[in-house]
Amino acid sequence: MTTIANVTVLGTGVLGSQIAFQTAYRGFDVVAYDINDDILDQARARFADLANIYTKDVPGAADGPADAALARIAYSSDLAEAVAQADLVIEAIPELLDLKRETYAALAKVAPAKTIFATNSSTLLPSDLKASTGRPDRFLAMHFANQIWRFNTAEIMATDDTDPAVFDAVVEFATAIGMVPIPIRKEKAGYVLNSLLVPFLNAAAELAAGGYAEPKDVDNVWRIATGAPMGPFQIYDVIGLNTPYNILSHGTPEEQQLAAWLKETYIDKGKLGIATGEGFYSYGK
Repeated sequence: MTTIANVTVLGTGVLGSQIAFQTAYRGFDVVAYDINDDILDQARARFADLANIYTKDVPGAADGPADAALARIAYSSDLAEAVAQADLVIEAIPELLDLKRETYAALAKVAPAKTIFATNSSTLLPSDLKASTGRPDRFLAMHFANQIWRFNTAEIMATDDTDPAVFDAVVEFATAIGMVPIPIRKEKAGYVLNSLLVPFLNAAAELAAGGYAEPKDVDNVWRIATGAPMGPFQIYDVIGLNTPYNILSHGTPEEQQLAAWLKETYIDKGKLGIATGEGFYSYGK
């Protein structure tokens, strides 16, 4: 049985909201933190949408647990207040190294000594961040996949400083919220999932940005030839284009060119993926 009871999620974007809602759905008290009340109002609407999705897609959710989850989520734009009772803080803010370091430095000043910190960073190594946490022995990575209620993995990766008991506690917590924990024994940028997924998505972007094939045709050939349920550009839309853009914009010159293509062709036009109703595809919102 997990020793973690109170959880704070920093960041209420697409994945942060999913992590918070799934945690509350499995019976934990959750505080959703973001930087201002306007963003938290958007989060409330996002949580309501998730309750509807769970009611339709998750067996048993229509009998009340989805609505009960909403009641377990509190909201705060005050960092000290948000983490005052936290046994675990899961950070799910944008994939920007300096921003994450600044956030952990602020968090270290106000979180109780007992609190475990976990980053949901999709590509950064936890050792890139541990010095900012003030508690490297109680810090690790815990990476979730988008559409958490369907693709329920939690990749858990320690640094050389992480207390093994903390690692084990987070593995137990992942199981308690309905995830399949994937322990990663050595630090690896991209973990398991993104070590496979990011090169795949980049290759697809190169084909479209280079004018070789349209996104829908790239998706068609992948689905038909492999039997996969989604093509790479459908996956981009599920993830949301901002995260791939942030990753690419800090990469090689070639990757920065792909970032510029994403920004100019899609992001600047408000086409960010399913969350905004349009990305590479239109979703009729």
